[in-house]
Amino acid sequence: MNDLFKALSDENRRKMLDLLKEGDMTAGEIAGHFEMSKPGISQHLTILKHAELVFAHKKGQFVYYSLNTSVFQDLMKWFMHLQQSEKGK
Repeated sequence: MNDLFKALSDENRRKMLDLLKEGDMTAGEIAGHFEMSKPGISQHLTILKHAELVFAHKKGQFVYYSLNTSVFQDLMKWFMHLQQSEKGK
């Protein structure tokens, strides 16, 4: 869970996740929406992969990134459980 919150704590990574709502994208396509170096983009994508927020799959010579929606579902369940625990106090 710590890796998840670390990944979500950065505005650039949240924007990358928002971009991926529209569908799979390459790192180059993602980079086109930011003013940062390609190694910087790669580092952010590595953090998102490590937190299991995105999948990376290779098609030909390109790596495509997509959202892992099951992690978001698990996160929402955790928030709902937390909220219910607070109501029970």
